[in-house]
Amino acid sequence: RKPARWEGMELRKSKENFAGRGVALILLLCLSGMRAETARYSVPEEVERGFFVANIAKDLGLTGEELSDRQARLVPEGEKQYLQLNKHTGDLVVSEQMDREELCGQSEPCLVRFEVLLESPLQSFRAEVSLTDINDHAPVFLNKEIVLKIQETAMPGARFLLESAQDPDVGNNSLQHYSISSNDYFRIYTRKRSDDTRYAELVLDRALDREQQAEVTFSVMAVDGGSPPRSGTALIRVVVLDTNDNIPIFTRSLYKVRVLENSPRDTLVVVVSATDLDSGTNGEITYSIVQNSDENLQTFKINPETGQIRLKKTVDYEERKTYEIDVQAMDGGGLSTHCKVEVQVGDMNDNAPEVIITSLTRTLSEAAPPNTVVALFNVKDRDSGENGRTSCELTGEQPFSISPLETDAYALVTSEALDREEVAEYNVTVRARDRGFPALSASKTLLVRLLDVNDNTPSFTQAIYTMVISENEPAGTSLGRLSATDADEGKNARVRYALVPPPPGSPPAASFVSVEPESGIVRALRPMDYEDVQSLEVEVHAVDGGTQALSAQAMLHVVVRDENDNAPVVLHPPPDSSGAAGELVPRWARADYLVAKVVAVDADTGQNAWLSYELAKVTEPGLFHVGLHSGEVRTARAVSERDAPRQRLVVLVRDRGQPSQSATATLGVILVDGFSDAFLQLNHSPEGMQQQPLSSEEDLLTIYLIASLACVSSLFVLSVLVFSAAKLCQAHSRDRLSPPSAPCYDYGGFASDVVDVAGTGTLSPAYRCEAWLTTGSGRSEFQFLRPVLPSPKSTTEVGAGKIEEPLCGSQLDVEREA
Repeated sequence: RKPARWEGMELRKSKENFAGRGVALILLLCLSGMRAETARYSVPEEVERGFFVANIAKDLGLTGEELSDRQARLVPEGEKQYLQLNKHTGDLVVSEQMDREELCGQSEPCLVRFEVLLESPLQSFRAEVSLTDINDHAPVFLNKEIVLKIQETAMPGARFLLESAQDPDVGNNSLQHYSISSNDYFRIYTRKRSDDTRYAELVLDRALDREQQAEVTFSVMAVDGGSPPRSGTALIRVVVLDTNDNIPIFTRSLYKVRVLENSPRDTLVVVVSATDLDSGTNGEITYSIVQNSDENLQTFKINPETGQIRLKKTVDYEERKTYEIDVQAMDGGGLSTHCKVEVQVGDMNDNAPEVIITSLTRTLSEAAPPNTVVALFNVKDRDSGENGRTSCELTGEQPFSISPLETDAYALVTSEALDREEVAEYNVTVRARDRGFPALSASKTLLVRLLDVNDNTPSFTQAIYTMVISENEPAGTSLGRLSATDADEGKNARVRYALVPPPPGSPPAASFVSVEPESGIVRALRPMDYEDVQSLEVEVHAVDGGTQALSAQAMLHVVVRDENDNAPVVLHPPPDSSGAAGELVPRWARADYLVAKVVAVDADTGQNAWLSYELAKVTEPGLFHVGLHSGEVRTARAVSERDAPRQRLVVLVRDRGQPSQSATATLGVILVDGFSDAFLQLNHSPEGMQQQPLSSEEDLLTIYLIASLACVSSLFVLSVLVFSAAKLCQAHSRDRLSPPSAPCYDYGGFASDVVDVAGTGTLSPAYRCEAWLTTGSGRSEFQFLRPVLPSPKSTTEVGAGKIEEPLCGSQLDVEREA
């Protein structure tokens, strides 16, 4: 309630002084894991809107972003919202100007209570703002003119109680003393009541004489203790009465009574009584409550005739425990006396206990032994007696217990071993109950998080990891990823991967692959050649980041997949042979006459090594054809006299890889009438010797020889077919069981010693063959080539190793008979 005269300039200066001092933060945060004791702040009254009070986010240990994400809001205790919370910054500011006197009157401290609510999870934090008083009110006398009627017979030293001035401010800003203007009869004394309020008493210095002066007038001033001080004045008019020589007398000078809190209005508190020996109007007594505080006038009322004092409103033991009332009795002649009534407020069990956390361990190691102290807390109850005696208990089954320490002090301790992997955090609810009737209780929930201990070994998701990589993939190619989990958390769950070094003498698998320590990605260190390495195995282990690291092992199996990186290699005809020397075909050869056989091999496996043959270039189109899979070059039609004697065939050998690779073989074919001509053409005789005619005996011998050779040739072709089928079956089995290898030929076929020269994928064949001709074989349609054992070997260095290969050559021995 503001005074009639508003001294605006002084109020603004006072506010600036308070604002300059800063806002005193009285926050006793209890380390409760996002659940704190009541936060207390202080702010001067009547500050403007937007005045900064505190940063709630900082006091709660949260960031502005967390406060916004959790949709923080304020819930006032009353209906009016005086404060506002900025969700983004956490600033608590004044949203409505607050008048301490309007909100709390004379009560001290003056608190504005509210709760801070957070969601996800739902939590609440109690807080209160204490309004500090500013000297915004001057003492005010309710009556600007105070009339005192004093008998002229009053003796010097007589005391007269003055009506108190009212100052809504509290503390040093409240009324401090009284003074009066200069006069000849009175002086004034400032007295202090038990509740620290001041009142004034006038003391008569010398006797009054109505005949000399019927009325004495002077002013009284009430001054508060503010800076600067404020004051209020009233006029005192003392009316000197004619003799009334008996004053009322109370039966007791002090009445002590007790009233229960929460008693309803109009409850009878006490009846005061006074008597007067005078008669008539001088003996008629009226009772009144002397104005000493607004609180008394608002709480009590008195019947002026009977002296009954009753309640005007309910009283609260927790707000105020005692009241001191000044009661005046005045007779009809104007004489008065006064007594004191001391009202004691009796306590009722109307307050639930309050759990106050004094210390809390926010995080607790899962290895903590039983009886480890987690929190210390007190239980307070604003009530008294049995109503204020409390007991504590825990709700639900949890590995904690309460241990009493001293009066109203307790410790929360662990009762059994903890395991973070089973329960990572606990919401421990402490319930306090008083002994009143009916009993009241309150609960507080403490959040206890468990710290991880490295007590779990990493675990691979697979015991064996099989990864496939194609040969010739570049270094750094990712083969796959290892994965291991750890039930711990933090650095104890951070798994690092590494390859286990192989024992001495084992293949150096670590030189082919590596594993990234953090991600577990397996990468190739260099390109792999299927023809050198078909698979490799290496042991890997996963180690966690604990102080005493724990580890687990798994097996990594890397399979190299064959790629078509080797072109076919022609074994026959030799690449360095002369196409002009070539094969001999008689002029009388019919269709499907076997001219030659192109033999090629491929170092790859599977379909990458399946070869097909086709004619790429011929001198006489349509004269020859080649078997798609056999490589046999045969006549497509009968040889005629018009065909050129020298034919050149280019055979393309192609594999079935993707993309396909190929090689070419060049065959020189000579069409001859007889083997003597063939011999002359092969040796390129400059004289051009003439062929001698053959006798009939030689022709017969040639027929016999041709028949024999035909039988042997059939057996040879059959053997080749059986051998090829066996090799195909064996290659198919190797494809299923282990990485295949390049096909080879042993004695009786073609040389098996084929090597990769300079790492280019080109095989260098080594073979030796002999051509056997008989007399008159110039007219034969069959030529027999027999591979022979390789000559003494030579050594070729390839890469880091050495490969032995036979010395190759071609020899044609021609037997002729005279």
